Amino acid sequence: MAYKFERLEVWQLSMDYSDMMYAIIAKLPHSENDNLKSQLRRAATSVTLNIAEGSTTASDADQARFIGMAIRSLIETVACQHHINRRKYLPDPTPLREAYQFSEKLFAKLQALRSSLTGERKTREEQELYEIGSELPF
Repeated sequence: MAYKFERLEVWQLSMDYSDMMYAIIAKLPHSENDNLKSQLRRAATSVTLNIAEGSTTASDADQARFIGMAIRSLIETVACQHHINRRKYLPDPTPLREAYQFSEKLFAKLQALRSSLTGERKTREEQELYEIGSELPF
């Protein structure tokens, strides 16, 4: 692998997550092409792109800023999953459950990376709101 980001576990996980999002997008109704499909596609892609772009920065603080943007995009994909579930666009919510569980893992890894880059022990997010293995909404 030629680039630093390609060796990052969080980038590899984000690519897997993006694949999950694209599989969900493919099942959404045509009426959501210009709205939910587009938004979810951009947000999922943004996670991977921000991790990659941040890996080329000159400072840990700048990389942490890009990781923060990746986290915000990840949270955006989770909000999209809630829209999909509320509108019952998928007859079987299993893909949403699996994606949600995967997002929790990816979120924790991104938070840990950002904390290691900034030297912070506590993040601005309330961790108890994002406990892995908590009851799933779908």
